[in-house]
Amino acid sequence: MNYAMALDYQNCINCKACEVACKEENGVQLGADKQRIWIGVVEGTIFGKPFANLYPSQCNHCLDAPCVSVCPTNASHFADGGIVKVDPHKCILCKGCMEACPYDARFVDDTMVAVDKCTFCDHRIGEEGTTACQATCPTKVRMFGDLDDENSDLVKLLKTKRFFFQKEYTNTLPKLFYILPDDEAYAKQSVSHNTIIHTWAEIKPLYDVARTRRSKEWKR
Repeated sequence: MNYAMALDYQNCINCKACEVACKEENGVQLGADKQRIWIGVVEGTIFGKPFANLYPSQCNHCLDAPCVSVCPTNASHFADGGIVKVDPHKCILCKGCMEACPYDARFVDDTMVAVDKCTFCDHRIGEEGTTACQATCPTKVRMFGDLDDENSDLVKLLKTKRFFFQKEYTNTLPKLFYILPDDEAYAKQSVSHNTIIHTWAEIKPLYDVARTRRSKEWKR
């Protein structure tokens, strides 16, 4: 198993249902700055007309996660399925993982006195098959699944769409796939000129090699 998520961000309406569901499901500390998932908003203008792009975000559960590499106590680690987690009992709040994460996906939970982050709701995958945020989203922005399963809805989606990654230049091999809109005008408006667009056939061999190399570290 190699868990990942695709985000059809053009469908996001910024209703915050995913953020609320995440806090409720995982007992995340209350507060606007205490979020495992969030919606990023980028505003701009084209020919004098304003627009806003919404980018749902969270931990990317990178195959080459720098947060895991820098952690001195192994509190940050790979769990089964390549899910990046934090063991609060081992965390010493050095915040090295927070500095290393390119996506600002970690925060300090003051109730646990440890770093906290998205876990892909790994406690409910076996029973529910998906995350709380996907199950709650009213516009079907999120698709959670197993990259190793060719018959999963996630892989089927990636095979039919083009996609990109946030901050790809960091070379972390992230597992949040941002689905490029089919509408070319909207697609051009929602990505920068240097964004690299991928297809599943092109990216799968690279991710397969990385999965084989790093999966030896996945704790079961």
